[in-house]
Amino acid sequence: MIRNPIPWPNGARCAVAITFDMDADSILHLEHADSHKRVSATSMLRYGPEVGIPRILDTYRKFDIKQTFFVPAWCIEQYPATIEAMLKDGHEIAHHGYIHENPVAQSREEQFYWLQRGIEIIEKYTGDRPRGWRAPLYNFSNDSADLLIEQGFLYDASLMGDDIPYLIQTDTGQLVELPSHWGLDDWPPYVHSLDLDYVMQVRGPAEAIQGFRSEFDCAWEYGGLWVSVWHPFASGRLSRWVEVEKLIRYMHEKGGVWFARMDEIAAHVAKVIEDGSYEPRVDSLPFYDRPVEAVWPGKQPDGVT
Repeated sequence: MIRNPIPWPNGARCAVAITFDMDADSILHLEHADSHKRVSATSMLRYGPEVGIPRILDTYRKFDIKQTFFVPAWCIEQYPATIEAMLKDGHEIAHHGYIHENPVAQSREEQFYWLQRGIEIIEKYTGDRPRGWRAPLYNFSNDSADLLIEQGFLYDASLMGDDIPYLIQTDTGQLVELPSHWGLDDWPPYVHSLDLDYVMQVRGPAEAIQGFRSEFDCAWEYGGLWVSVWHPFASGRLSRWVEVEKLIRYMHEKGGVWFARMDEIAAHVAKVIEDGSYEPRVDSLPFYDRPVEAVWPGKQPDGVT
């Protein structure tokens, strides 16, 4: 099923990264100029850093695993105690924009400004330069790869082009891509918010977790990479997190699973590429350097009769 399986450390069958995007209320402030009046929505989103994250960290300690949190830099400034708790337990803090802004809607200069500002804040609060980036809402632009390479990032976690790690290649250099996809994101089954303009039927935790478990079983069977893209205000809710704990226990009992931070996975990928034991697939970016002109059925191109 996977044509070029990657050799995972110690003969593991698959790699697992339970990543969280701790957006908190950054997404509300970006969406609404009157966000300060929207107290209920703010309380829903603040649940993440104030209630969800402590619960998540407790579970990680229980299973003795270290993981990665993608955090907008604005949230780092607003919730420093939460960041301190993550760092105390040895977790990675990765870049997730400044206030969850959309790179696709920005000029290259604007993208560089917010990327650099986020780097500075992460360095200030963690003491380390970030190694990884996930574009807010997966909005990876035609400039993103070059900017990340220029700033010395090791990996990106925004794209959905494979079941295992691969490389992004541009004229500037290369990045390790650690992909996920919407089937491993908790937004579709759990998020329902008029304030965020996202109205969906909320699924029960046992039903929702089955999809994530099915994805894990296939990753385990065929040597894949399982990267969840979860949000503390959503998956950190009590009944949902109970199901996550059951899933982690299931993974442990199945065996052959490498639980790792994203920077550790990316470093391993770079190592096996360098020693020749893994030949990755390479995507050259950008896919397109200008708008694509579509010819719709029934419509002839200009000059064609």
